[in-house]
Amino acid sequence: MSLDSYRSNIERLTKQKANLERELARERKKIAQLQSDISSIQRSIARNTSPSTLNSKQRKIESKQKELSQHQKKLANLESKISGKLVDLNRKFKKQEQAEEREQKKRESESKKIRKENLQNAKKITRETERQVQLHSQLKNSYFMIELASLPQEIKVLFMASNPLNQKQLRLDEEIREITQKIRASEHRDSVRLVSCLAARPLDILQALNEHKPHIVHFSGHGSDKGKLVLQSDDGETKFVSKEAIAATMSTVTDNIRIVFFNTCFSHVQAKAVTQHVDAAIGMGDGIGDDAARVFAAQFYSAIGFGRSIQQAFDQGVTALQLQGIPEENIPRLFSNQDVSPDEIILVRPA
Repeated sequence: MSLDSYRSNIERLTKQKANLERELARERKKIAQLQSDISSIQRSIARNTSPSTLNSKQRKIESKQKELSQHQKKLANLESKISGKLVDLNRKFKKQEQAEEREQKKRESESKKIRKENLQNAKKITRETERQVQLHSQLKNSYFMIELASLPQEIKVLFMASNPLNQKQLRLDEEIREITQKIRASEHRDSVRLVSCLAARPLDILQALNEHKPHIVHFSGHGSDKGKLVLQSDDGETKFVSKEAIAATMSTVTDNIRIVFFNTCFSHVQAKAVTQHVDAAIGMGDGIGDDAARVFAAQFYSAIGFGRSIQQAFDQGVTALQLQGIPEENIPRLFSNQDVSPDEIILVRPA
């Protein structure tokens, strides 16, 4: 039986017990009244010597005593029922406690599993990054002459993900895996470098921006319908960050950031706000599902890796949703600085 079923049964038994107790109180009141009536008649008999009157009052006493006996039986029956309800309630409370303990253990197990998976994915990404660095180093030191001018300029994508324990758990690992695959399958895959910052806290943003100096900042996770970005606190719970704080953060690193991608629900207000400081931004005009967010983002970066403009990459992401039959193509929105056209923003451009 589920935890909700136990709670429903306890609520029902509690109401039944309360009804029985109210009925019990009424019976006690009736018994007290009958006992008072009998005592009053008995006192009046002592003051009256008429035989007919005595017989009449004696019959009244007998009638009242009979009625009293019935109410006393009903009282005993009610007390027995209340006692039974108490036994049932105690048993249900114990089962509810056991169910709550099982639920808590299940949540802890799931949380531990998610943390383990996130750590494994972070290690995979780190190994892939190290492999790419090693490969570049080997090419640099090889005997082959490489004309660097013929290669596209390298850009860096900072993938910042946050999945608080008290929020619905998202498949962010699947998103970064699919983005990585799409980049590796693109024409200029060596020109797009993906670095990640998982379980992101608010202050991690500044640290990651200073450390990695990205060209694209990608936020993945939850967003609130009040236009706030959902990150994590130190204990893994939800930490809201306002659009003003995000915009102010971007204003401090305008020397390298070109694009900010909010792959979170209700993030169009954040995207619009940051275009004061960067060339363009992508946000979501409503809530967006896991699959839609993953498909859109993966195709966007695939197009970037093929040297497409930001407008073309955005349009291809929307088209990918349509091709997959995901009816959320109207949710992603593209904003740009008033001095820049998204068609002119090409991050991976061969020399």
